[in-house]
Amino acid sequence: MRILAIGDIVGKKAVRIISENLTLLKREYNIAFTVANGENADMVGIFPDQADTLFRAGIDVITLGNHTWGKRQIVPYIENEPTLLRPHNIPGDAPGSGVGIFDAQGKRILVMSLMGRCGMQFGADNPFFAADKILNQYAGKYDIALCDFHTEATSEKQAMGFYLDGRLSALWGTHTHVQTADEKVLPKGTGFICDIGMTGPENSVIGCAVEKSLATFLGKVPERFSEAEGDIMLNAAVFDISDDGKCKSVERINKILKG
Repeated sequence: MRILAIGDIVGKKAVRIISENLTLLKREYNIAFTVANGENADMVGIFPDQADTLFRAGIDVITLGNHTWGKRQIVPYIENEPTLLRPHNIPGDAPGSGVGIFDAQGKRILVMSLMGRCGMQFGADNPFFAADKILNQYAGKYDIALCDFHTEATSEKQAMGFYLDGRLSALWGTHTHVQTADEKVLPKGTGFICDIGMTGPENSVIGCAVEKSLATFLGKVPERFSEAEGDIMLNAAVFDISDDGKCKSVERINKILKG
């Protein structure tokens, strides 16, 4: 089974372009199941209609991150949409869920969304312990297990990869919007990449208009960040999973989508 993980979708145009191109992408890479991080669909957060657009286009699960509550309209939506996952280790009694089991090609696929703590100002519970609890709770109920680990530090992502090696089919990082070149299959069979990058404007600063981002670094009066113009860069990874739930290979994708 080939699984497509799409990096943080940044901005309204990226939502439109990925929804227009997803069918062809899935056909090109022979994809059976698709997970995308959507927490930046409206730059900071995601609106319910944007989630609906991505689901209609063929994304099976949308994961979120530290901007989960960036758009308050998502709160009643996430309570009734099991395919929209916020980080499982958000502390307190948060609405929605951070884990789910989904069917594809006769396989039961567990997807978990976790948020790290290194360099993150969100006060997440320990993601390592959260992963243990999820895998123990759902033991015997899934054939394939996937994790979107949303955090800043590559060290934390690598540590989580080795911690869960052999217990997951694949783990990928999100949040930095910059794709890393360390895709691999870990020693015990878990597919891994530190960060799959973003799906957003190619000529941008992590998706934002260059001039507005530069203003911050040059000490000018800060401006509200806005979506950059131009072509959309798709960052993603394809994990080829065998029948025993182990990853056979990881293929990194970086391509320009016109529109």
